[in-house]
Amino acid sequence: MAEKRDYYEVLGVDKNASEDEIKKAYRKVAKQYHPDLNPGDKAAEEKFKEANEAYEVLSDSEKKARYDQYGHAGVDPNFGAGGNPFGGFGGFGDAFDLGDLFGNLFGGFGGGARQQNPNAPRKGSTVQTSVTISFEEAAKGCKKTVRINRVDTCSECGGTGCQKGTSAETCKTCGGRGTVNVQQRTPFGVMSTSRQCSDCGGRGKIIKNPCSKCRGTGFETKQATVEIDIPAGIDDRQALSVRGGGNKGLNGGPNGDLRVNVNVRPHPFFERDGFDVWCDFTVTYAQAALGDTLYVPTLDGKVKYELPAGTQPGEVFRFRGRGIAQLGGRGRGDQFVRIIVDVPKNLNQRQKDLLRQFNDSLPNKPKNNVDDGKTVGEEKRGFFDKFKL
Repeated sequence: MAEKRDYYEVLGVDKNASEDEIKKAYRKVAKQYHPDLNPGDKAAEEKFKEANEAYEVLSDSEKKARYDQYGHAGVDPNFGAGGNPFGGFGGFGDAFDLGDLFGNLFGGFGGGARQQNPNAPRKGSTVQTSVTISFEEAAKGCKKTVRINRVDTCSECGGTGCQKGTSAETCKTCGGRGTVNVQQRTPFGVMSTSRQCSDCGGRGKIIKNPCSKCRGTGFETKQATVEIDIPAGIDDRQALSVRGGGNKGLNGGPNGDLRVNVNVRPHPFFERDGFDVWCDFTVTYAQAALGDTLYVPTLDGKVKYELPAGTQPGEVFRFRGRGIAQLGGRGRGDQFVRIIVDVPKNLNQRQKDLLRQFNDSLPNKPKNNVDDGKTVGEEKRGFFDKFKL
């Protein structure tokens, strides 16, 4: 298997390139190797895929940071599991010590912290991930599968935190309540207050033989595959929330949510403006002057269009309903096509002579092509004099 090229090399940008520079570089490479412009060219198709892969990483700040630090291994789908630099908790994005999980899950009570019942049901925390989709997928909607690391019930002990064959014991200090009453003598008399039990940490139970896999927390990190419905019309940098797709809840509480940040690859031809789509279409001088039948690319495939004779450079025509689907299913935007007239270069002598003959045959030349002895300033004064009161 061939070694992967450096992603910065693929797009032809420096490591310090900005987000806009990376986007522009991708569009240039993607247009050069786009399958529509290189039909049947397998080498171009592979370079197009390579550019997509590079942009997916370099356009995502988290993936880019991992790639800059660890190279291709840092953006491998399995990165974050099995002893890699992130310690098996890729879903959290930082190193995470299972030994600290108990304190994080139960809030770190005591020491003046706000009292809270550690045995009450609590919702799990949110997990974040990202997904990169194509321009067309954003326009029409799609399904994507993401792999995440999230906290779930320990598969070894089933969430008890105890070694197999053992169980937790009721705390003798608090009698299983998780709190103890403390009496203090004050100038106003003896005051009784309730505090979290320091022996059991407020759980009411003590685990003398903790599970070797989860170290008594009852939780472990597992890799999960989640299918996401991405709605038609979503835009770059928008986010989706998958309810219940996050970390395991506590004490029977609901799971947290999964937040999916969506990155949309720029298109080599199309540009988005709200729910409308713009593109440039290049025609020859003869096509613009005489008119022609064009086949214009749209999100739905090529569409036939009769270009009228005498079309001017920069003229825009519209395809209604050929744009991007509006969120909520309220129809689609339009597609606008800007005409670019290609001026030929490197003409041979015969072509030049023919063009001169054609130019000489024109009955009405633009006035700025005629030498009438006036300076530019005089021309301007004569023009504006028409509007004087």
